[in-house]
Amino acid sequence: MKEIAVLLFEDFETLDVFGPVEIFGRLVDLYTVRFYSLTGGLVKNKHGVSVLTEKLETINDEVFIFLIPGGYGTRKEVDNHLLIDLIKEIANSSTFVLTVCTGTALLARTGLIDGKLATTNKRSFHWVISNGPHVNWNKKARWVVDGKYYTSSGVSAGMDMSIGFLADQHGIEFARKSAVEIEYDWMEDKDNDTFYAS
Repeated sequence: MKEIAVLLFEDFETLDVFGPVEIFGRLVDLYTVRFYSLTGGLVKNKHGVSVLTEKLETINDEVFIFLIPGGYGTRKEVDNHLLIDLIKEIANSSTFVLTVCTGTALLARTGLIDGKLATTNKRSFHWVISNGPHVNWNKKARWVVDGKYYTSSGVSAGMDMSIGFLADQHGIEFARKSAVEIEYDWMEDKDNDTFYAS
């Protein structure tokens, strides 16, 4: 079974985390989901959601997906050098790295996606790109794939990206079936975000 390590921090965005977790977590024969934070213990957000986490430093080298969500907490965490260093270390050793929304700013701060294509939340676009001036930002995309890095637009786009990841790994019909099982209207076109114009 392949591990999905989910990074949490204070004031993470609820759907950034639990949208992808719902999609991957249902596939119990393929993936196992674990939650991590810098110090471990309970991590909560403004929605009143609390999650028990393990310390990031306990992650082994067998992580298949490292999932980095966004949320208002990213505004503080982009300046947390210890966290950014650990993100870089874990991202380097993970098979894939998936970011949702402003979580891309945390990954951008590591320098790992310099020169690579990426996207992020349209409403926070200018703030995020200020944290990664050497990234090739694509504002129009719903989600972007560049090598092992998957980056997505705002909030619900993390679900579209996650199902897109399943399509890449397991085939389009597998992905479509996964979307139907949660009664989700999957936006299959990663290159065109309907929220771009607004």
